[in-house]
Amino acid sequence: MVNKRWKQAWAVVLTFALVFSMFPMSSSALDKGKSTLVVVHYQEAPDNQTDWNLWLWANNPDYFPNKAFAFNGEDDFGKVAAYEFPVDSPEKLGLIVRTDNWEKDKGSENDRFITSDMIKDGVAEVWIKSGDSKIYTSNPDGETAATDVDMKVHYFRYDNTYTDWGLWTWPDGGDGQSINFDETDAYGGVANVKFANPDAKKLIGLVTKKGEWAEKDGEDRFALSTAKEIWLVEGDSTIYYSEPEIDRSPKIVSFEADTFRQAELTLNRVIDEKFLSELTVEGATVESVEKSGDKSVTVRFSADIDLAAVITAKHPTFGEKVLQAGDVLRSPEFDAKYAYDGKLGVTYKHSKSQFVLWAPTAQDVKLELWNMPKTRPASDKDLKKTISMKRGERGTWVAEVRGDLDGIGYTYNVKHASGSVRAVDPYATAVGVNGDQGVVVDLNETKPKRWNSMKPKLAKRTDAIIYETHVRDLSIFDVTSDKYDSGITNKGKYLGVVEPGTRLLVNGKKTATKTGLDHMKDLGVTHVQFIPVYDYNTASVDETKPDASYNWGYDPKNYNAPEGSYSTNPYDAKVRIREMKQMIQGLHDNNLRAVMDVVYNHMFDAQASNLHKIVPGYYYRYTEGGDFANGTGVGNDTASERKMMQKLIVDSVVYWAKEYHWDGFRFDLMGIHDVKTMNQVRSALNKVDPSILVFGEGWDLSTPLDPAKKANQKNAYKMPGVAHFNDNIRDGLKGSVFVDTDNGFINGKAGLENRIKTGIVGEIDYSADIKGFTKEPTQAITYVEAHDNHTLWDKLELTNAKTSEADRTKMHRLASSILLTSQGTTFIHAGQEFMRTKEGDHNSYKSPDRINQMDWKRAADRKADVQYMKGLIEMRKDNPGLRMTKAVDVKKNLKFYKAEANVISYSIDDKAPGQKKDLFITHNANAKTVKVKLPSGQWNLIVDGKQAGTKTIKRVSGTVDVPAHGSVVVKQR
Repeated sequence: MVNKRWKQAWAVVLTFALVFSMFPMSSSALDKGKSTLVVVHYQEAPDNQTDWNLWLWANNPDYFPNKAFAFNGEDDFGKVAAYEFPVDSPEKLGLIVRTDNWEKDKGSENDRFITSDMIKDGVAEVWIKSGDSKIYTSNPDGETAATDVDMKVHYFRYDNTYTDWGLWTWPDGGDGQSINFDETDAYGGVANVKFANPDAKKLIGLVTKKGEWAEKDGEDRFALSTAKEIWLVEGDSTIYYSEPEIDRSPKIVSFEADTFRQAELTLNRVIDEKFLSELTVEGATVESVEKSGDKSVTVRFSADIDLAAVITAKHPTFGEKVLQAGDVLRSPEFDAKYAYDGKLGVTYKHSKSQFVLWAPTAQDVKLELWNMPKTRPASDKDLKKTISMKRGERGTWVAEVRGDLDGIGYTYNVKHASGSVRAVDPYATAVGVNGDQGVVVDLNETKPKRWNSMKPKLAKRTDAIIYETHVRDLSIFDVTSDKYDSGITNKGKYLGVVEPGTRLLVNGKKTATKTGLDHMKDLGVTHVQFIPVYDYNTASVDETKPDASYNWGYDPKNYNAPEGSYSTNPYDAKVRIREMKQMIQGLHDNNLRAVMDVVYNHMFDAQASNLHKIVPGYYYRYTEGGDFANGTGVGNDTASERKMMQKLIVDSVVYWAKEYHWDGFRFDLMGIHDVKTMNQVRSALNKVDPSILVFGEGWDLSTPLDPAKKANQKNAYKMPGVAHFNDNIRDGLKGSVFVDTDNGFINGKAGLENRIKTGIVGEIDYSADIKGFTKEPTQAITYVEAHDNHTLWDKLELTNAKTSEADRTKMHRLASSILLTSQGTTFIHAGQEFMRTKEGDHNSYKSPDRINQMDWKRAADRKADVQYMKGLIEMRKDNPGLRMTKAVDVKKNLKFYKAEANVISYSIDDKAPGQKKDLFITHNANAKTVKVKLPSGQWNLIVDGKQAGTKTIKRVSGTVDVPAHGSVVVKQR
C-alpha cells in the first residue's frame, strides 16, 4: 500500500458519457469547497474478457463509499468511471480494479492512491492501465488540454414545461452567460453550451433558472468542463453524465421514522400545498404534516409509534408507502426501549427446544425447521416445518418446539415493511454446510476425549509468547514438490494442528525437522493464535469444495460457529465443533494455549448479512449521506456502541471461552469498536478466567464514532485490561508497512533510537523523550511482522536488495532479539523463526497454498535460525525482568546507557520483580562491530547474535564486542 506521488499535469478531451447516479445521495452535485469529483480512465488488456469494476475509498476526511463502481462510460483511452465524494480534497483516495469476487486486475495487486496534490479545481482525474501499477495525472497516450466548452445540457421537469427556462453558465472563476432551453427531445429541454475556456478549467458552473431569475431550480452546480453531454433533473442537485432512468410517475420514494414521534416522507417531484391536504396516514394518529423541503414532508405523531406496526402513508396521486424504521433505530431512545439482556438463540433439551430472536421492527417472524442432508447442501425440498413465533418482551420473538430437535436445521423468515427475508440466527452455535442454516445440537455430544477445563499456567499477561498461524498453513506443506511433505496426515484441518510426532518427510522418509505441533512446542511459545476459525463466507471458501480455494477468513458469516472447511466433514454440524475442541484440548495437553482471531468489526456483505436482514439499519454505522460507514476499508462498520451489537460481541466471546476453552481473543481492527464494549469484554471474560488475553489492532480508524469513545491506542488508558498491537516498534524496526522501500532501525535508517526505546519499555510514559500509548506495559503487543503486509524477510529484500543474504539474516535476527528483550507481550508470526517468505506477496489473503504454506523445508535449511529464536524465547522465560507488568517497575529497574549512533544499551536490575541477576543488553544496528563498556562486575554472555539461550557462551567483563546487525545479552555472574 505505497503512497506514490506523481507530477501533476492536465491533458484530456473527454468524449464519453459518465454517470454520477450510482450512489444517490442528498445534495450530491459538486459543491465547490465541499466535494471532489473523481474521474478514472481505465485501459483494459487487449484480450480482456473479465467484467472489471472499480473499488474506491477515501482516507481522511471521514467519508467512505462502500460499493463497487461500474465503468459507465468510454472514451478513446478506454473505460471511464466517475464518482463524487462529498468531501473537499481528501488526503488520499484509494482505487482497485477488481471483480465482485475480488479478483484483482494486473496492476491492482497493490493499492493505488490518488493523493491530494493530484486534485485540481475540485477534480481528481487520473488514467490507469491494466498491467501497469502507475497512476497517471494526464493521458499517457498524449492528448492536449481542451480550451473550449462544447456541451449539450438536457433538463427534465416533471411538468414537462420548458418555456422561459434556461441556464446561467460560466467557466470556473469567469464571466457568466444566459442560454435558453431552445430545443426539446424525448428526455426534456435541451440547451447547447459553447464558450471559450482558455485556462482549461476543469469545471464550469450551472444554474437552471426561469426568465430573468423569476424562479431558480436549486443552487449552483459544477460540471466537468470537457464532458460532451450532461443531464439534469428538476429538484435533483445531481449532475448526470449519462441519461438517468427517471420514474416519471408521481411516487412516494420513502417514508422513514426519524424518532418515535416523527417521520420523513420523500417524493420524486416537487409538491404543493394541495398535497398536504390530500395525504392520509393509516395505522397511527397524526398530529401534524408540514412541508420540509421541495420534495419532502415531516409527519408528526401524537404518541410513540410501534415500529413493528403497519403504518401507511397514502395519496390519491402519489400512491402509498409503508413506514420503515430510519434514524430512530440508531437513537439512544431505541436502545432504551428495546435492548434485551436475556438469552438469545436456541436453548436445547431432549424434550423441547426454545428459540428466541431479537427483531423489534419485524411485523412477523416464522421459525423454519429443516432436515439436514448428510452429503449435500439443504434445498427447499428439505424444509420440514414452519412455525409462527410469538412476540416476547422488548422486541423479541419466541417459539417453543416439543420433541428432540438434535440435528435439525433452522432459519427465521422475517417479515418487514419492505418484504420477507430468510435469515440464520445471529446466535446460531452450530451450522450446516456453508452456514446457510443454523442447526440445533446437543453440545454434550461434541465433547472430545479427555475434554476438561485444565489449561497451561499463565501467571501474568506478559509471560505470553504468541505464535500466529493459520489452520491450513501449518500442515498443508506438500504442494511445492512431491519430494517434500509436512508429515501431517490431516492437512488443512483442525486435527492436523495437534498431530504429535510429525517430521518433515523427504522422499517419504522422516527427517529430524519437527513440524506442526512438535515444532511449536519445541520452539517454546506459550500461545498459538489462529487467524479466523469462525464460520466465514462461502465466497471466500466453499465448504463443499474446501481445497478449491484459500482464504484467511476475514469475511464473517456466522460469529458463533466454527468454520467447516477445516473439519473432516462440513455437512455434519457436530463434527466441526468436536474437532475444534479436539484441537484446543490437544494444545492444552501439550502446554500450549489457544487464541482466537475475532472479526466483529464488519460482515462480509452488510446488506446480505443476517444482522441486516433481521433488524435492517440497526447493527451498522452510517455516513451522513446514508451509506454504510467504511472505516474498516471493506465496506461496512458494525456499531458496537449500540446495545445489541455490544451484547452480541460480549455474549459471543464468553460463549467461545466457556464452550471451547479458548484462552485469548485478538480483535481485528479493534479501533472500530468503542471503549465501553472492550471493557465489557474484559470484564465478562474475567468472570470466566482472568488469564484470558484480550488484545487487538487499536488503530485510529475513520469511522463515525466520537474519537473519545474509539477503542484505539489514543484511548488505551481507558482500557487497562486490553492490549494493543504496537505498530510504533513494528515500523520503527523495519520501516513503514505502507512504503515498500522505507527502512527502519535494523535495516539502515538513522535516528530511530528513541522510537525503539519506547517500544522496549512497552510504550509506557518512561521519560520526556520516551513516551508511548500505554499506561502499563501489559497493554503492548510487541511484534515486527504478522499475517498482514510483507513478512520481515520479504521487506528486507525490498529495502536492502543489494545487501548480502548473510547480512539480511543478521538484520532479521536483530529484530527478533529486540522483540524478545522488550517489555510487553511478545508476538511472533509463524515462520518468522526461519525467515518466512511469501515471495513478496504483501496481502496473501487468497493467494495459493504455495505462497501461504509453512515451508518446512526452509525450516530445515535454516535450522540455526530456528535454534536462535528458540534460545531467545528460553532466555526471555528465564528472566522475569523482561516481562514486568507495572510501569513503575519498568521505570525503576530498566536503565538506558549512553551509546553511539544506531546502538541501544540498557540494563535490567536484579531488583525487578522476580529477577535474580542483573541483565545488560545491547542492540547494534550498524554495519560494523561496536565495543560497548559493561557495568562493573563479571558477566556471562548468553546471547551474541549467533547463539542465544540461558547457557553461558563465555565470560566477559569491562567491555563486550557487539557484532554488526547483532545483539548481545550478558547476565551478572
